[in-house]
Amino acid sequence: MKSLHWTSRDLELLPDDGSRYEIIDGELYVAKQPDWQHQLVGFRLGFLFQVWNEQSQAGLVNLTPGIIFTDDTNVVPDVIWISQERLKTALHKDGKLHSAPELVVEVLSPGTENERRDREVKLKLYSRRNVKEYWVVNWQERTLEVSRREDAVLTLERTLEEADVLQSPLLPGFSCKVSQLFTSL
Repeated sequence: MKSLHWTSRDLELLPDDGSRYEIIDGELYVAKQPDWQHQLVGFRLGFLFQVWNEQSQAGLVNLTPGIIFTDDTNVVPDVIWISQERLKTALHKDGKLHSAPELVVEVLSPGTENERRDREVKLKLYSRRNVKEYWVVNWQERTLEVSRREDAVLTLERTLEEADVLQSPLLPGFSCKVSQLFTSL
């Protein structure tokens, strides 16, 4: 039996039931509405990006934007940063991005399937789509995995712990302790 190949049109027919629906290469992924800690970590990181971005004016930060790469690949990352230059061609009239931002952050949701999607499936997708850095935040373990583009592929460079300082060549002058993401969780 052949499995269904999902498209953007199929997503429009799904119920607005609080679930997050994404399709990657025609495969449907469904996640429950993120919980409090998940959203708080994403918000904190977005806020720290925004404080840096206010001074640099280098790009824009957004939480949970829709990205439509193709008719069968639509995703909703937790946090993104996109340069002004890339935004000019990525943002279309439908209010969605149609090409990748430079930096994508996913905050892990509990569960084996969610972790596989973020650490494997989305890593491969973002690697193919020219994302320069991909961060996976594990709020339960209080770590942050940094993958950077190396020889045209996103490769895990390092896993940061709470005491480490988070910096990026994409964001000159941006710096924060990883523990700032997890304060009072």
